[in-house]
Amino acid sequence: MSDEFDPTSLVCPLPARDDTQILLGHGSGGKLTAELIQRLFLPAWDNPLVAALEDQAVLAPASFGEGLHAGGRLALTTDAYVVRPLFFPGGNIGTLAVHGTINDLAVGGAIPRYLAAAFILEEGLPMDTLRAIVASMAEACRAAQVVLAAGDTKVVDRGKGDGLYVVTTGLGYVPPGRNLSVRHARPGDWVLVSGPIGDHGMAILAAREELPLETPLVSDTAPLCGLVEAMLGRGGQVRWMRDPTRGGLSSALNELASASRVGVQLEEEAIPIRPEVHAACELLGLDPLYVACEGRLVAVVAPQDGPAVLEAMRRHPLAAHAARIGTIVADHPGTVVLRTRIGGQRVVPMLAGQQLPRIC
Repeated sequence: MSDEFDPTSLVCPLPARDDTQILLGHGSGGKLTAELIQRLFLPAWDNPLVAALEDQAVLAPASFGEGLHAGGRLALTTDAYVVRPLFFPGGNIGTLAVHGTINDLAVGGAIPRYLAAAFILEEGLPMDTLRAIVASMAEACRAAQVVLAAGDTKVVDRGKGDGLYVVTTGLGYVPPGRNLSVRHARPGDWVLVSGPIGDHGMAILAAREELPLETPLVSDTAPLCGLVEAMLGRGGQVRWMRDPTRGGLSSALNELASASRVGVQLEEEAIPIRPEVHAACELLGLDPLYVACEGRLVAVVAPQDGPAVLEAMRRHPLAAHAARIGTIVADHPGTVVLRTRIGGQRVVPMLAGQQLPRIC
């Protein structure tokens, strides 16, 4: 019998294996983490940047296009997604994270190129749930011609993470000559919206509360980069764009009015709202002007270019119901005013508090 020291006697045993759900060990940085990456993330995100398994993705300037060498600028954004439920009609937390990050770049005039994603996983999350979300993110990136180049995972104790949170960072470039800004609005400019408002927020609420609605509500989550390029390709003066997410159309336009020191005059009759969304808002006592969208944009365009830009929007599949909903005015600077269907007027202030929590 040998008295030699056996180093394997000091090795802690592996945690009990359960390939059907997330374990705390999946966040350890060890064997289970490596297996999660190899078996789940790498097959879904099949590109050389991720496959290199480095702590960073090294991006060649040429990958941003010739515009970057001719005076273009890089654009960077980051966001966190804590939506509940994780799956909802029209999408899930993964597609929402991809689309939301892409859209934040696109409405600034940037062409999205790369994403990074961090996952906060709760112990006990079904592996099939994570697999479905990761696969949908990969498909959303392919559809938008964006590369998911880097990622990270952490695991928190059971009951501490609502299943899954996603944090994303997006990188793109702004071609030369583009200079959209919340400070560029001028009196006389047209205010355009790309389609019906409130779809996403009400779809989330209906799914969460299991509202008995005759017509199902579906989120509008979608990538806006193609629509933005169609609008900017007209060569007209698009002054500013925003995707009206939390706080809805009202918050986006109040930010614009405050930054540009102009007034915004909206026409209630012109604002597109689906009947089922309007009905659900009335049922719950909500104002659709404050309900989030995730596949819509609002834009301010110089008056001489308004008709051409609106026509270009309506040719795009995501904006067939685009509409002019108002005008930038010199009166009441810093304030958004709505002319109602019956001819009266009311101020539309910035949202106070949280009308619909956990919707993105």
